[in-house]
Amino acid sequence: MRVPRVLGILNLTPDSFSDGGRFAAPEAAVAAARAMLEAGAAMVDIGGESTRPGAPFVSEAEELARVGPVLDRLAGLPFSIDTRRASVMARALDAGAAMVNDVSALTHDPAALPLLAGRGCDVVLMHMAGAPATMQAAPRYDDVVAEVRDWLARRIEACVAGGIDRDRIVIDPGIGFGKSLDHNLALLRHLDAFTALAPVMLGASRKALIGKLTGAAVDERLPGSLALALHGAAKGCAWVRVHDVAETVQALRVWGAVA
Repeated sequence: MRVPRVLGILNLTPDSFSDGGRFAAPEAAVAAARAMLEAGAAMVDIGGESTRPGAPFVSEAEELARVGPVLDRLAGLPFSIDTRRASVMARALDAGAAMVNDVSALTHDPAALPLLAGRGCDVVLMHMAGAPATMQAAPRYDDVVAEVRDWLARRIEACVAGGIDRDRIVIDPGIGFGKSLDHNLALLRHLDAFTALAPVMLGASRKALIGKLTGAAVDERLPGSLALALHGAAKGCAWVRVHDVAETVQALRVWGAVA
């Protein structure tokens, strides 16, 4: 069985829902990145803007101030940048980023698509209904799987038309981004509807749906996160984006050996 690659989450933010503030110091962030890679992550995802539900606006200057000192210390390490802004994408790509992970699927910043068309990096297009500050207010869909799939299909075609190589595109159904618990569960049950479009990244680590299903607090959601990572593997996901790299790598290796 093809085992998904692991993308380690490294939030350089004071307010991310799980690890906000832990890696504000550049030295701590770089040490965490190295530890994730040594534990088996294929890449580390660096982010300077929290996009958790209800997250406040972060200025471009603040986002760049958060990520810049860390990017300068990551030379030679495999990493991606988690951002909606073309300026931050360019800064990270200049520092050696191999992938851009955009929760807006390159719709937030009009300069993003033409920038990436000329850079030859991998691109993750995620579905998000609304904006982080309001997306969980009252999400509604008639058919969440079909609507999210069709929206991502349109974004793939728009990006290809804009000059991005189709083989460079990864999609993410956006678990927890403008979706209720039932919406999230439907998307998870039907991940194979998305793998038919493009390689899929699943980002469900420590998310609220685990708490809603089990009552577990954020720092108690490792078992649920592993269950979702293994489910993603069984559904054919190419990537899983996680906080707990060593545990996820071990679980996937065992799963891959017996599946």
